[in-house]
Amino acid sequence: MVLTENSPPDLSDFTGVTLLRMVATALVSLSRHDRSPDPIYADKVQKAYNHVVLQCLLRGMDPPSSVADMARWATTKPIGQWPFDLPPEAENLDEYLVDVQTGVPTQRCYEWEVSAHDAAAELFENEIIRTVFAQCQAARSPQSYTAFRYLLIDKPVLTGIDKATLIGEHPELGIVLETVNRCYEPAPAAYRAADGRFATCSRCHCLLKPDGRSWRCELDRCRREAHATPGDFIDDRSTGGLYLLRAPLRMFITGPGLAEVELEKKLIGKGLVPEMWPGCDAYDLRITLPNRQVWAIDVKDRANPALLGYSATRFRPEPPYNRAFLVVPQYRFDDRDDYKIVFEHFCPPEVREQVTLLSDKAFLRLVTTTLTRLRKNGAAGGDDA
Repeated sequence: MVLTENSPPDLSDFTGVTLLRMVATALVSLSRHDRSPDPIYADKVQKAYNHVVLQCLLRGMDPPSSVADMARWATTKPIGQWPFDLPPEAENLDEYLVDVQTGVPTQRCYEWEVSAHDAAAELFENEIIRTVFAQCQAARSPQSYTAFRYLLIDKPVLTGIDKATLIGEHPELGIVLETVNRCYEPAPAAYRAADGRFATCSRCHCLLKPDGRSWRCELDRCRREAHATPGDFIDDRSTGGLYLLRAPLRMFITGPGLAEVELEKKLIGKGLVPEMWPGCDAYDLRITLPNRQVWAIDVKDRANPALLGYSATRFRPEPPYNRAFLVVPQYRFDDRDDYKIVFEHFCPPEVREQVTLLSDKAFLRLVTTTLTRLRKNGAAGGDDA
């Protein structure tokens, strides 16, 4: 891969990126709605299909015969076999937009759906976070925001009994209860096993999808680490129903949230006291070193480093800090040796000047060496961290 210094870090300039976004948006839309035998598709779905057909014909390719056939393409054709004409640094061309075993859009598909800046304001997950932020800020209750984030990370699945007793166990959620209810939907029948029960993933606690005699988790990290083993089996007939966190929140709150909480625990193990989502989520973690230097950390679990860089913004200035870090799970770097190079190429210059991208392992090594040096030197207040 060759990245020239003068090439513009703007994915919208690449031929085919607009179409990829359209297709990803259509596939996510299809996954959210039941389809009748003779469906009338949403305009964005039909428009994506029409453009795929046009691009296929212009290239002498056989196009998909219908919207349903386009959806099948997403499980059988890697991105590189679609008429997108993507540069290799924009995406891993061997990846798929829909998981063939579960029929669920992949994380890459969701990332392309949310990548357009002009559509961001309409995204469900952004709307939810903004709403909760405003509610907690108005009530001057940052602890309510923290409780909300922990709920979405720790409890992607709620039984009817859980919902009924939620406020009794977590009274700080009272001011955001209406929004919490919007975050969950009745568990789809596709997750129900042959015996009528549902199973949760032993790692992330999301629902698993039956896959023959085994199970499939939709989160990238669980699939990669072979953690798709059942934790609990739930019979919703005896629990007052079962509710699953909506897909965008599972992908972009629960997934990275697991990495945030894991990092929190490891920092505590090093003798630090992390603040979680300070300033109602100005960033994810805030740590104060022995010399009173403050580090701000945002954790992202994104498959595509180009999209991560393209969408990166400067950290908010409050609560104040001395250094800013963007931390990504190590497995993303293992999957792509060029992860940091691609991220920095597409990252706006003003963000690159402020933020340091590291894997979680590299960040923890930096914390360890910094703490060792500070403790050896007596943590002088003037020491640079």
